[in-house]
Amino acid sequence: MKPVYIINGFLESGKTEFISYTLSQPYFQTRGTTLLILCEEGEVEYDEDILKNSRTIVEVVDEEAQMISSNLLELEKKYKPERIIIEYNGMWNFKNLKLPWHWRLEQQITTIDASTFQNYYTNMRSLLAEMIRKSELIIFNRCDGLIDQLSSFKRNVKAVNPQAEIIFEDKNGEVNQIFEEDLPYDLKSEKLILDDYGYGIFYLDAMDNLERYLDKTIQFKAMVLKPEGSENAYFVPGRMAMTCCADDMAFLGYACKYDKCGELTNKDWVEVTATVHREFWKDYNGEGPVLHAVSVVPAKKPKDEVLNFA
Repeated sequence: MKPVYIINGFLESGKTEFISYTLSQPYFQTRGTTLLILCEEGEVEYDEDILKNSRTIVEVVDEEAQMISSNLLELEKKYKPERIIIEYNGMWNFKNLKLPWHWRLEQQITTIDASTFQNYYTNMRSLLAEMIRKSELIIFNRCDGLIDQLSSFKRNVKAVNPQAEIIFEDKNGEVNQIFEEDLPYDLKSEKLILDDYGYGIFYLDAMDNLERYLDKTIQFKAMVLKPEGSENAYFVPGRMAMTCCADDMAFLGYACKYDKCGELTNKDWVEVTATVHREFWKDYNGEGPVLHAVSVVPAKKPKDEVLNFA
């Protein structure tokens, strides 16, 4: 069976950049020839050094009528490739593509220019849907200035392909945006009861989206940390977390005002019920999440004391 990788998307959606990046990675420097079939040529050209180092041969098939099994078999006989990459033309209906019977589709990826997505989604929805329907990975690039729209973009794609993994990228790389519909709790609830995973998500999300939690009541299990100089006015309830490996541990917690801090001892386990506020805090060097304790009661140590983000 011949492994085939299909990268599709509309013109200037970032297909060539993605394939070039993949070809240049050490893990792709494998034995044998790679046949790269281009179904359209955009403004970005392939670097000759990257093609040479990855032993990649480029063939252009720029007419949809020529993208048939018999012609593809001729290319296979000519180059005897170990693997095949197809940069597919986004204006061709993807459902019309028929591969030779022994070509095994290993992975299908769709690249999308986020700045033009809404236009294509409105005017060429059927073509777009055929591209993303069976893609395992959807990459939205050029997301700069579009953060507020990414949630709706994700819903549009998930309506067509619920199983797809979706990545958003801007000029700085991947956008680590947690969307409200992906949260493991319902923000409309009167009280957010956070389990271990929920607490980790809350801690990360509150950094960037504090407005989601303002004046809400949360409840979670935590370890007591009493910083020097807190003068029994506040403590920091939180959890130790492994963020990368066993050597990379951090304590994740936000300042919590509590009028009975004197009754707490460092490393005690407690169940905290608190409301969330935005306030200036010296350790934040500005405003940030500050909890106001409603109640703090003793709790049993959890089975897994450390949250694992690795």
